[in-house]
Amino acid sequence: MPSSSLPFGWALVGPGNIAGRFAAAVKGIDGARLAAVVGRDADRAAAFAAQWGDGTTVASTDLAATLARADVHAVYVCTPHPQHAASVRAALEAGKPVLCEKPLTPSAAMTRPLVELARERGVFLMEAVWTRFLPIYATVHRWIADGRIGAVRAMQSSFVIDRPPIPGHRRTTAVLGGGTLLDIGIYCITVSRMALPGVPVRAFDVRALKNDEGVDVQLQAQLDFGDGRISQFVCGWFADGPNEFLILGERGRIVVHGGFWQATRATLHAGGEPAQTVEAPFRVNGFEYEIEEAMRCIRASLAESPGLPPAESLAVVELMDAMRARIGVRYPFET
Repeated sequence: MPSSSLPFGWALVGPGNIAGRFAAAVKGIDGARLAAVVGRDADRAAAFAAQWGDGTTVASTDLAATLARADVHAVYVCTPHPQHAASVRAALEAGKPVLCEKPLTPSAAMTRPLVELARERGVFLMEAVWTRFLPIYATVHRWIADGRIGAVRAMQSSFVIDRPPIPGHRRTTAVLGGGTLLDIGIYCITVSRMALPGVPVRAFDVRALKNDEGVDVQLQAQLDFGDGRISQFVCGWFADGPNEFLILGERGRIVVHGGFWQATRATLHAGGEPAQTVEAPFRVNGFEYEIEEAMRCIRASLAESPGLPPAESLAVVELMDAMRARIGVRYPFET
């Protein structure tokens, strides 16, 4: 593993739209570089490497050969959801640390063996839920920990965006692990758990509207954390919503302004005090913070990030499994 004074080489698997955001963030991080790009289409991988690489970035369709490269120090996986597990497993078995786009896999049955493998091999594994590492949430955590709003009692969030259906698109196609819950509802679950760290969801209610493939395209849910603490959220692709995250406490409230999953601004309303708004703009595009966390942990020889350990990713996907079972969403690739 390179020291902090040597370039940290990332291999990117799946050069799609999200990959471009990751690659742009890598270019903005001192000491990091895109060492390799792996894709199913050689021309597309080469074009991506030319656009985002440093002139020495290698493009390939051969994941095994890429994992064998000495200048690849970690792997970022951003293929469609059902394909995550195979690439993550290959990297872990090769001893390469992994940062994998959310969801780590679409189900607990697929996620659990990877978590166990990472632990057995002592190889770093982290789900790329970038929201957890955004600077504005450090401020929100501090407000909650300092008791500025008292005990958290309720939360509300929306992730509703206008995305007309496109036949065969990964968002709405069952064989590609589509659905609002895995794609955007996961963010509502994530921030709710962030506001009540270590507190498990004890019960839930969920309703969904499904398309002809049986994939959820609109979803409403309430999570019960016990002792009267709840989180309500709605997600869907039918309109542009306010997309804020509201945390209600016994003595005040916090508003993380929309879109909360990529927020740079939050407002504290504490008792009778004047409202306090904090701005925390990105250095690049927001992805840099999860990348830097992964690099920090890997360089320190840590097998997991304290900010997002694999056990947390497993807990979230177990909850989503239960929610999908309640609304009757099952994917063709599930056994």
